[in-house]
Formats: sequence, C-alpha cells, structure tokens
Amino acid sequence: MSAACRAGLAGSIYLTFRRTASMRLLRSTALLLALSISPALAVVNDPPGNRSKTQPPIDMSSIKRVGETKESFEGKYQKIYALLKRDKNLIRSIKKSAAQYGIDPIHMIGAIVGEHTYNVGGLDSAQAYYVKGLAYLGTKDLAFGYAGISIASFVARPEFADCNDLTTNYDLWTCRENVWDSTFRGKRVDGVSYPRDRFSKVFFQPLFAGQTFGLGQINPLTALTVTDIVHRKSGLPLLDMDKAPEVYQAIMDPDISLDYMAAIIRLSIDVYRDTAGVDISDNPGITATLYNIGDVKVRARTLAAARKRNKAAWPEENYYGWLINEREDELRKLL
Repeated sequence: MSAACRAGLAGSIYLTFRRTASMRLLRSTALLLALSISPALAVVNDPPGNRSKTQPPIDMSSIKRVGETKESFEGKYQKIYALLKRDKNLIRSIKKSAAQYGIDPIHMIGAIVGEHTYNVGGLDSAQAYYVKGLAYLGTKDLAFGYAGISIASFVARPEFADCNDLTTNYDLWTCRENVWDSTFRGKRVDGVSYPRDRFSKVFFQPLFAGQTFGLGQINPLTALTVTDIVHRKSGLPLLDMDKAPEVYQAIMDPDISLDYMAAIIRLSIDVYRDTAGVDISDNPGITATLYNIGDVKVRARTLAAARKRNKAAWPEENYYGWLINEREDELRKLL
C-alpha cells in the first residue's frame, strides 16, 4: 500500500473514531440532562388555602393557657391584629426583613398573629419588647446549661463528635438534638440523670419562665440554628451558645428578631422545595404551621415519601396555620 493510501486510511479511521466518540459524548450528555430534569425533582406549587374545611383540634396547652387568663382565642387575635394595625413602623420593619430574605411579608404576619393568638398574650405595643430585650442583655449571670453543666461542655462530649463536621447551624443543632433524644433524654449517664424532656427545654431555659420569647416567640435554640443564615443575609454577629444574654437580646429586640423570624421562614420554604419538591411560598398557613411545630426537615422528608406514593399528597395545616389561611385576606390589609 502506498504512503498516500496509508495516510488516507489512517485519516478515515481517525474521523470515524472522532464521530463515534462525539456520539457517545452527546448520548452521555443527553442522559445527564434528562436525569437533571427528572419529573421526580420538579418543584410543584402547593395549592393555596386550607386542606381542611374546618379548623383542626387546637392543642390542649393553648386551651389551658387561654382558660387560665380568662381570654378567648378570638379576643387574643383581635388584640394582636389591633397592635399591628396601629404600629406602622413595625409593619415597615416586617416588610424590610421579608424583602431581605425574599419572602412575602404575610408569612411573618401569620407567625406573629399565630403566636399571639395561641401561645402568648399580646403586649400593648412592640416597644415593650425592646424594653424586655434590653433587660435580658443586662442579665450578666444568664447562661445555658443543666445541673451545673454548660451547654458548651455538654455538646463537647464524644457522643456528639459525629455532628461536628456538619456545615450549617441547622444541621449541627438538629444532629445534637437527635443525639440528646437517643442517648441522654430520660437516662442516667455518667452519674447525671437527664429529664425526659426536649433538649431546648432542658438546656435553654436558665432563669425565666417560658421557652419562647419576643414578638416572634423564638426559642433560644431555634435562634442558634439560623444564626449563620442571619449573619450571611443581614450581617448581624453570629450568636454564641456561651453568650446567653446576647441570644436573648436577639430574640427579644424586634430590630433583630424580625430578621430571625424571616430566616426561620426562609429555611422552611427552602427545605420543603429541596427535600419534597413542593413550593410552599404562596401558602402562609403552611409556613405558619411549620413555624409553630418545627422539625422542618423531618416533616419535609415525610412529605417527600408520601408524594412518591401519591402525587396528590400535600402539606397540611394545623389549627394555627388554618387560622392564618382562613384570615389571610384580612391579614393582608395590614400590609
């Protein structure tokens, strides 16, 4: 075979190889694209409004509380509604925080109204929360812990070691709560008897009655779970579990706590979108429900599993969220 023929044959083989390789690459790319837009990962919008025609049963602790104060739920609703209606500066602050976190301010209104209707009595003005926030900041001996064990030394125990590599505060503290439930809750460990109660109640209720505080009724532990989000979005200092007065001041002072409220709601929306493929950003009754009951990732995973079996499965509101959806038109007038 002449040199020219050999060169021509080699060129033909090379071109054939390139075409074959290119086709393989195209098929592989097409497969990857198909997987990336798999219907299982497509996000769907949660239908607005309530799933239930009637309000689900109200928690007995709320019923007991309203009985003790000789109030009514409707009376408490009207009280917090009136506070929001007359405090234009507060509404402006709510809108500002909501915009910073990319959420509809109705979600924050819903959380505030829900908390003050079912979980706490309303104050006469938001200014009272500023005063309380400063009082907490001035309490120098305030510390998180249990039976002389500081929270920092407790979570430094080897049982919590697997949590330390987690990169978000939410995952870190959720992991620590899980370790608490499985290893310490209601058990005697190294000579210390631990109560059969929630991690937040045992270690994050040092001096004052109650477990949630401020306009948004935020638990100190919940604030710690989103402090990295607030730091990133708002530029506020990171909260430290060793500095309890600063944690309380953050959740009591409306200038700070509104950003924490927005972060908590933003987290719920993102988790449901990324875990269950459901966008709840247009359903304030669902975000209010999650604000009330927590455990967002667990509930999102449960919904994801339910939707694999039945695409008609949607998030369901509790009594607290049901009220917010039922009164949404009225609540939007505040904005």
